[in-house]
Amino acid sequence: MSAGRTSLAVVPELPPVPNLLATAVTALGGKERKGQQTMAAAVAHAIDTGEHLAVQAGTGTGKSLAYLVPSLRHSVRTGRTVVVSTATIALQRQLVDRDLPRLAEALKEPLGRVPQFAILKGRNNYLCLNKINSAIPEEPAEAELFDAFAISRLGREVQRLNEWVSETETGDRDEVTPGVTDRAWRQVSVSSRECVGKSRCAFGQDCFAEKARAESGQADVVVTNHALLAIDAISGIQVLPEHDVVVIDEAHELVDRVTGVATAELSTAAISAAAKRCTKLIDEREVDRLENAAEAWHGLLDELRPGRWDTMPDGASSVLALIRDAAWNCRTALAPQGAGAAAADPEGAAARNQALAAIEDVHDAAVRVLTTYEEPDPAAHRDVVWLAQDEVRGIARRTLHMAPLSVGGLLRTRLFGTATIVLASATLQIGGSFDNLAVTWGLPPQSASKVDPALANGAEAPSDEKSLRWNSVDVGSPFDHAKSGILYVAKHLPAPGRDGLPTAYLDEIERLVRAAGGRTLGLFSSMRAAKAATEIMRERLDTPVLCQGDDATGALVRKFAQDPETSLFGTLSLWQGVDVPGPSLSLVILDRIPFPRPDDPLLVARQRAVESRGGNGFLSVAANHAALLLAQGTGRLLRSVDDRGVIAILDSRLATARYGGYLRASLPPYWETSDPQVVTKALARLTTNPSDTKTPV
Repeated sequence: MSAGRTSLAVVPELPPVPNLLATAVTALGGKERKGQQTMAAAVAHAIDTGEHLAVQAGTGTGKSLAYLVPSLRHSVRTGRTVVVSTATIALQRQLVDRDLPRLAEALKEPLGRVPQFAILKGRNNYLCLNKINSAIPEEPAEAELFDAFAISRLGREVQRLNEWVSETETGDRDEVTPGVTDRAWRQVSVSSRECVGKSRCAFGQDCFAEKARAESGQADVVVTNHALLAIDAISGIQVLPEHDVVVIDEAHELVDRVTGVATAELSTAAISAAAKRCTKLIDEREVDRLENAAEAWHGLLDELRPGRWDTMPDGASSVLALIRDAAWNCRTALAPQGAGAAAADPEGAAARNQALAAIEDVHDAAVRVLTTYEEPDPAAHRDVVWLAQDEVRGIARRTLHMAPLSVGGLLRTRLFGTATIVLASATLQIGGSFDNLAVTWGLPPQSASKVDPALANGAEAPSDEKSLRWNSVDVGSPFDHAKSGILYVAKHLPAPGRDGLPTAYLDEIERLVRAAGGRTLGLFSSMRAAKAATEIMRERLDTPVLCQGDDATGALVRKFAQDPETSLFGTLSLWQGVDVPGPSLSLVILDRIPFPRPDDPLLVARQRAVESRGGNGFLSVAANHAALLLAQGTGRLLRSVDDRGVIAILDSRLATARYGGYLRASLPPYWETSDPQVVTKALARLTTNPSDTKTPV
């Protein structure tokens, strides 16, 4: 990936990064902060030396400018593209719609030209002109077969998309307002594997996805997401332009996003849908064989209990072999057509490609399960396999999932071994160290203390040890956490149990919310707990309480921010997705330490793998998972330098358990107390005078 945009003129002499940063901040009407300067210098050093960098930058640091300025300078100077990857659509939009346009204008004079930038998403995020003109319908979902409302809604949405195609210049799904369901969007989009290819497509010259990729190839900075970065890195399919530097913002999400991309599944519905796609394209006897395999798979899964497969269940090998062989025969019969035949019949070519992609997914999933158990020791398996059951509109559905035990090996060889990587986030230190996350990325620990490498297995390390050298820096935060926030651990409460929220917890929530006059974000470990607390608080309190699920999350957050007396209760997405500066948010309540569920098959398997190698599985997996979420959840409180308030953690184990200190070391240095009276008095002061930003909490 070291090659770059050779057509661009290389400008060897440019102002140094500190000067460019100062120019940018001044032009944008901001104020340089020490942490921002430190981070920009560290990013520039990483780019110059080729050593990877992990940088923790607290909220308010201005980290996007700190990595964009040296990235743009590098690209303009060398003619090579820099990729910036984010985990959330919100940050992508911030970068492309706000930060980069303003920054490009501010730096055009010192850089000698206006830097170019582009956004690139997966192909299925763009409308496919071939599919929309071919009108190849998707197979209806099982739950929708007899649902007239769902079918009519689908028709209305597809009709709106057909009208939208004549208006859009990008074909980007994010520009569809109001949005449409995934089911509707699939009617007008294709995955990269379903695409017939630009040269074979009658609409190839006008393809939205191809235009986006061509634009990205000429950009100095390309903004993408962790999923597409993972596909580019681990699939062997180049979807990103050639680049030599990658900045991974929201890097605490990297492992989960890469794991998601590397996870596959096998269900009866998927096998049957693949078979139906082959109808009229190949010999019906081959289709029947695959349908029979689907029936055998359905019968097998119905006899098994949901849960992790440490060993292959009786009878599963023969059924999986049946699926594998039937899918392979279909795949062989669906051999790709030549360019001439595809151009002559684009609709048929599209149908054939979609069938081929579906068949390959089924075949590869069956092979993946079969090869997992070639190694008898469960701790040595590269994949974790489990059977899950869910319900869609009353219809029970069982699906077998396959996820990598670790993605560290993949990242080590296919990401860190190919480019200079900068990893940035407000939360990268777990237990006071970068090493705990670094080992899951496949990087060696920096400290002399033992960090179990079990989570980083899965691939051979690059032969060039230099490719694994990395530095870390915590550039701090502009916030004075000790004066702006109180960390209150309700040490007097009983430890949480499995039977919902205890009465003592509900009483504590009521007391705290009353003292805060609303202004509360309640973060709960389950939706059941969030709803239960909402119902009871609505009865007890005279201030409004919103609950996740009452409306779209974005709309709820806006309502919460607009009315200071309103509280908002919810679960996981709110732990990381709420940015409400000002007096509308003065209290964050966490009902319990967010340990992973004890029945989470992937995390339990990772924990056992660490223990099988003599490591501490609880600390390496469960505690690290909890620490990362704790840091994210408590980070909702202080979003600007004027914010003040209280973080109330109702789980007494944070103060009493041996691992409590380890978890607290992952949090900023808030002023700590376990005294309920101190907290209620502090909240009362904030409620009485919320605009006073000078008096310590």
